Amino acid sequence: MRVRAGAFGAWADADLSDIYRSYIACLNAQDWSKLGQFVATNVLHNDRPIGLSGYRAMLEQDFRNIPDLYFNLKLLISDPPHVASRLAFDCTPRAKFLGLNINGRRVLFAENVFYEFRANKIMRVWSVIDKAAIEAQLHA
Repeated sequence: MRVRAGAFGAWADADLSDIYRSYIACLNAQDWSKLGQFVATNVLHNDRPIGLSGYRAMLEQDFRNIPDLYFNLKLLISDPPHVASRLAFDCTPRAKFLGLNINGRRVLFAENVFYEFRANKIMRVWSVIDKAAIEAQLHA
């Protein structure tokens, strides 16, 4: 295990990876009472300050719109205080998703996400969903 110290204190690479995996498990279990263990109260999402309550509301809405939503971790890179991941999705959004009329069709796509941690909690999230992959499936 590699341990480094920096502006955000001391951390261990293995620890951030483990924390992130636990965070993904929390999302998949929809255990919203534990979300604050992983996400800072003043979290930013794509440079928008949404806070923990806004982040939770966003996730809850995602699960309402996509009942079979499951975060499948395909790639995880940890370089503290940052984590990068590629998440794979195989799901059936109920109606619109990313402005596209999905209407219950099964779609497969990926999301590339970058996180900045502070005090072992997610402070910033930058997310890019492969919308082109979804569009290609809708036009096939």
